[in-house]
Amino acid sequence: MTRAILIVLDSVGCGGAADAAAYGDAGADTLGHLVEACALGRGNRDGVRRGPLAIPNLAALGLPHAMQASTGRAPPGFDLAASPRGQWGYGVETSRGKDTPSGHWEIAGTPVEFDWGYFPETIPAFPKALTDALIAEAGLPGILGDRRSSGITIIEDFGEEHVRTGKPICYTSADSVFQIAAHEEAFGLERLYEVCRIARRLCDPLNVGRVIARPFLGKTAKDFVRTPHRKDLAMPPPHGNLLGRAADAGRSIVSIGKIGDIFAHRDTGKEVKGKSNDGNLDLLLEALRDTPDGGLILLNLVDFDTEWGHRRDVPGFAACLEAFDKRLPEIEAAMRPGDYALITADHGNDPTFRGFDHTREHVPILAFGAGAPAGPIGGRTTLADIAETFAAKLGLAKGAHGQAWPA
Repeated sequence: MTRAILIVLDSVGCGGAADAAAYGDAGADTLGHLVEACALGRGNRDGVRRGPLAIPNLAALGLPHAMQASTGRAPPGFDLAASPRGQWGYGVETSRGKDTPSGHWEIAGTPVEFDWGYFPETIPAFPKALTDALIAEAGLPGILGDRRSSGITIIEDFGEEHVRTGKPICYTSADSVFQIAAHEEAFGLERLYEVCRIARRLCDPLNVGRVIARPFLGKTAKDFVRTPHRKDLAMPPPHGNLLGRAADAGRSIVSIGKIGDIFAHRDTGKEVKGKSNDGNLDLLLEALRDTPDGGLILLNLVDFDTEWGHRRDVPGFAACLEAFDKRLPEIEAAMRPGDYALITADHGNDPTFRGFDHTREHVPILAFGAGAPAGPIGGRTTLADIAETFAAKLGLAKGAHGQAWPA
């Protein structure tokens, strides 16, 4: 029996979203601009990487073809006359929002059809009633930040004052999110988690998608560094998604990386989390060894987004993609003859674009393994087509959204 493997390259969009302008993202193209920047030498950094983007395994599956189909532009440096050995195409997100839950929930078959609650680009960004309640219920001396910011910048700006005063750093972004950064030792990791649990309850009436704990370590702004102990407290996903259908059918489910957090630990089966993309890929190889036939394995690789996209770091993003590409042969070697694997993304995060937020984009779709005949699957009009294709492969009930593409 088939096993289904979903690999989400967090934020690795491929441009071309028709509604990008409505999100302030007209012209964004994560992969297209990354390839172009590397071809022009803007992806070079001593000790990190140099030269054109080298992703031969992704290219062989059809990634450059998917990019061209999405945008109408041929990415430089790739042989588009070559025939890909995988299924390739792109997906159009229909959910309201360009954040992680919206993308993942739609990939799992349940697009977001309601409006998230967002915080404005003002200082302060949060309603006074919300912050007053958080301070009172969590017993805090106050908060710092209270604005939109990148996570690295706000820790550099307020980290030392936070350690000195005990006030946690609260910030948001263009996503529906309330983030709290605190020093693991000076403030305490468990205390940070408890403050986030209070914030989650207070944010529920505002329809805020996620409350995120952002722990860090270090002594000064020069050496503060975020740790792997991030925790996302998400709103629960809609019923009827692929995970729920797999659970109802008694299938084994393995959730790797932040998948468990994104789906609020509902029907997420065995949850494991590594400290990096490489750590999570190691866990994927373990899951491919141990998961029984008929199982569903879901993996999120977040480093593209948190480490490089939000920092607008072209060389880092390029090196990260090249590192993943080098590990693709390991994944294929660990697959069983009946396995079906699919690589996609949840949104964009163009490292060449202005600001520090996600970008509204199409996402690539590359499939390989059993039941993935080489060739195009076209532009899918909803990411829910991914869930329905997986459901068909696994023999699960059909969902309310999307259509499986032909085998």
